[in-house]
Amino acid sequence: MEGKAITLFPAIRDKRKETRKPSNHKELRDFLDARVELYNRPEFIGSDPVSIPHRFTEKEDIEISGFLAATIAWGNRVSILRSADRMMCIMGNSPYDFILNHTDEDLRGIERVIHRTFNAEDFIYFIEALKFIYNDYGGMEGIFTRYQTDSSLQLAIHEFRELFFRLPHNRRTAKHVSDPFKGSAAKKINMFLRWMVRNDGRGVDFGLWKSIPPSVLSCPLDVHSGNVARKFGLLTRKQNDSKALAELDGHLREMDKEDPVKYDFALFGLGAFEGY
Repeated sequence: MEGKAITLFPAIRDKRKETRKPSNHKELRDFLDARVELYNRPEFIGSDPVSIPHRFTEKEDIEISGFLAATIAWGNRVSILRSADRMMCIMGNSPYDFILNHTDEDLRGIERVIHRTFNAEDFIYFIEALKFIYNDYGGMEGIFTRYQTDSSLQLAIHEFRELFFRLPHNRRTAKHVSDPFKGSAAKKINMFLRWMVRNDGRGVDFGLWKSIPPSVLSCPLDVHSGNVARKFGLLTRKQNDSKALAELDGHLREMDKEDPVKYDFALFGLGAFEGY
């Protein structure tokens, strides 16, 4: 899937060798802004987990499919999309209706591993927990809105996770939603939040959640974005954890305080597609 994305812009691989490393803050910002323009476009949707929620038009279907796709977004991208597609098929490609109206018989039909360590038991719990969230709290958006701060959604992620795992569950299932208050960079849920909140008119992120400004989003820090950030001096901490995320967020907010997480497109693209 990554190879497919690269072939859309074959010349970029050669340009990498010709590009002089930015020598100051303005050059770095201009360089990353150019990469945002390159990778923040619909041509890349098909090879990305964000393609799963792009199948739907209703707000709740987009939220639920996006949350589930982001939850399993680790490992091979082809495998991620295949596993996410299986989840959508199990839910009859109507995730919101399935969440609210599934029967015990529907759940008994869910078997086997869904994706790597995310198994049938985990998926069934997520279905029940999402039903609880939508019935008792009106959905996910309101929880994140309530607990956002002026500069971050990390508290909101923590509080959402506390509510999400309020029902009886296997302890191991809780590992599938990370907690920044326990030192995690929470890459997958920060990616989901980017999808839901950002709306720059480019057709990739959805901008469904109007009550949260893009300025409080955090970069979905992973191996690719972390390695590139270190090469450009945006990150000094070696681990990709919550402290590293705070450091990276600080630098990205200096470059664009209103939409700092747009640089996720540049950092990830440089690492995944250009081999930086």
